[in-house]
Amino acid sequence: MYAEYFQLREMPFTISPDPAYLYMSQRHQEALGHLLYGTGQYGGFVQLTGEVGTGKTTMIRTLLEQRLPDVDVAMIHNPRQGEQEFVQTVCDELGIKYPKRGTTMKVLVDALNEHLLKTHAEGRRTVLIIDEAQNLQPEVLEQVRLLTNLETHKEKLLRIMLVGQPELSDLLARPDLRQLAQRITARYHLMPLSENETAEYIRHRLRVAGNDQEIFLSTALREVHRHSGGVPRLINIICDRALLGAYGSNSRIVIGDMAVKAAGESMKIETSRSRNNAILDFFSRMEIVFAPLAVILTALLAYQVVMDRRAAPELAPPLGVTAPAVQAPAVQAPAPTTPVVAATASAPQLLQATQPLPVVMSRLIYLWAPAFHMPPDGNFCQGLRSEGLECFKERGRWSDLTALNRPAILTLQTSNSAEHHVLLRELSATHATLDTAMGPQRYTREEVERLWNGEFLLLWRPEVSVKIIGPDSRGDAVVWLRRRLATLNGKPATGPLSAFFDKELRADVLRFQSARGLEKSGTARIRTLIALGDNQPNTLVLARIMP
Repeated sequence: MYAEYFQLREMPFTISPDPAYLYMSQRHQEALGHLLYGTGQYGGFVQLTGEVGTGKTTMIRTLLEQRLPDVDVAMIHNPRQGEQEFVQTVCDELGIKYPKRGTTMKVLVDALNEHLLKTHAEGRRTVLIIDEAQNLQPEVLEQVRLLTNLETHKEKLLRIMLVGQPELSDLLARPDLRQLAQRITARYHLMPLSENETAEYIRHRLRVAGNDQEIFLSTALREVHRHSGGVPRLINIICDRALLGAYGSNSRIVIGDMAVKAAGESMKIETSRSRNNAILDFFSRMEIVFAPLAVILTALLAYQVVMDRRAAPELAPPLGVTAPAVQAPAVQAPAPTTPVVAATASAPQLLQATQPLPVVMSRLIYLWAPAFHMPPDGNFCQGLRSEGLECFKERGRWSDLTALNRPAILTLQTSNSAEHHVLLRELSATHATLDTAMGPQRYTREEVERLWNGEFLLLWRPEVSVKIIGPDSRGDAVVWLRRRLATLNGKPATGPLSAFFDKELRADVLRFQSARGLEKSGTARIRTLIALGDNQPNTLVLARIMP
């Protein structure tokens, strides 16, 4: 309709989940990190929640498009099934043969167990993904728990992902499901987009569809975010309506008033649709249990459902209000403000707030390269070289982190040798601010030292191809070193510089190393090269990391 008018190859704001249009916000990076973790050797049990339209199903499709090596996936889209039917569906998804007539739960579970043992012996992992998991019956969830008992003496044979709306967390909080809830190893709640992310999301979808012009003015972008609450599905609905309105008005741009009008029209349609879907949803449940009474009760039930808002699921949270985090809130996106951190926490609280390494790594990578996609094989460091980034993994002390002045992942270790990971964002003489599952938290150095084994990993952006510049060096790397030291000393070099590493340059390196608290060798090795990158474009330092 309006695609040709705006020089678009296709409609950019359809509501069907299309990974080609995926905008990887910080939150979506972290959500995907959780899902990737769930497919790994120690994945176990993962829970992903989010309001309607925040992108959960798109995350699943993105995961499946990774074509993970040695991973078999059983995908359940409709979990409203009985216990035996559920296990049958799992077997069907995995291509497991079983007697179609007269089969029993034992026959199904035995067949599933035999299949899992066989694939495990072949070096393959099996993942069960349950979408819309809030619709699972408690009895089926108990069966899910029993499936987690299928294991070898070293690891689980079936990795499980529960993906659903926030009601899933309420369901798992039931006392009779506490054993299942205790087995969940990673939780993540996918939050709506921020205002800046909403604007970039809209631009991204337009670019993918073939137009990189500023069709939506800044006032329109703000109105779209205000009325959508940052929920991607609602953003799509409003933007689609706004483009249609601009087309009808013969306008090449969308202004604020157009966005407001589009939001009003869209919300009327969606509210009506949500109400109708809620009624139909309620009836479908009642039909299963009380089919003979359905005709008699239809009128009364319809009235009750419409009047009782608690019985009608909303399409999204109230406009302009973001959904509350459940159990493990998402960390807010970077913004130019001082981190808002909780009061100083304790070491036990820190352990409870750690996250899987792929999740922590995804957070660190997002700070440096927001568009980077997590590699399915988990080899982050190799993949980051295409972004001009290198990993630096080392053991050290607080003084080393102060000297290097970069965000770093710290490895925490408990008495039973289990490893946990957190992201260091800020460091003072007495405290450290860490990114955790509960958001930015401030701890005393002493609290962290009780758990930190000294291992850290950081990212840096090399500017020369060599890793050592010393007395035997010559060439462009030496010229770069002279120029950088001169700039840091407040005396930018002009004119040609010597390409030979001489005593004068060695003395300059020694002075820099002494001032930064680095090992005083007179040779610029990796630690010195990292420190020399301060104040360079696209280089992050601890003091600049914002929540």
